[in-house]
Amino acid sequence: MDSREVAVHWENNAETWTRTTRAGHDVYRDALNTPAFLAMLPPVEGLEGLDVGCGEGTNTRRIAELGARMTGIDIAPTFIRHARQAETERPLGIAYREADALALSFGDASFDFATAFMSLMDMPHQDRALAEILRVLRPGGFLQFSILHPCFVPPRRRNVRDENGAAVAVEVADYFNEVDGQVETWMFSDIPEEERARLDPFSVPRFHRTLSSWVAMICNAGFVIQQLGEPRASDETARRHPVVADTQVAPIFLHVRAGKPA
Repeated sequence: MDSREVAVHWENNAETWTRTTRAGHDVYRDALNTPAFLAMLPPVEGLEGLDVGCGEGTNTRRIAELGARMTGIDIAPTFIRHARQAETERPLGIAYREADALALSFGDASFDFATAFMSLMDMPHQDRALAEILRVLRPGGFLQFSILHPCFVPPRRRNVRDENGAAVAVEVADYFNEVDGQVETWMFSDIPEEERARLDPFSVPRFHRTLSSWVAMICNAGFVIQQLGEPRASDETARRHPVVADTQVAPIFLHVRAGKPA
């Protein structure tokens, strides 16, 4: 599957995705993943940043609120339209462009840092995307990205639950099956059943890679790995948002920060 096919899937997802995430149904993102990502992010005030695969722009805006001058790109025009609308309603100085991460339309050394929230895992040829991101970073800059944890969310994963429905273990399989565009259909679990019945499920092409493949791609692109994160819900977060309690058994997300040599 190539970028054009991937773009069709995400453009078809974009309207429902925007509406449901902005209604608060992406609980994993809002309660756990994004807060952990931002906690790991170095200071960015006054820096120029690129958000790769920005979607409808919520996370791009979170970084802009930290004082960074942000540009967001996404392959789906409907996402860019919604992101620009949010920028018009409450300007933060963010520029949004429809673009493919495999061929960035920016000059060399254009940005101080880049972010990619849960987007690189859904792209073909991640090695090319990483090389392009490195190219547009200034020496000493960094990329921080989040993906599904390759070890604990391979193509087959199932929570093992006790008699009370609490997750107590995780069953995984097909870890070494590096799929290229396997389409998964799903919907945010927090969406009420009556609303879910009226929505088409998301159609998400997946490009699973093993952990060793990710490390090899990062290093071969020319990055130096600086820090890793595996977000885990606190007891308080798990009580407030039971859907994320399974991250206390095993991580679902992997965060990576990698630097471009100075």
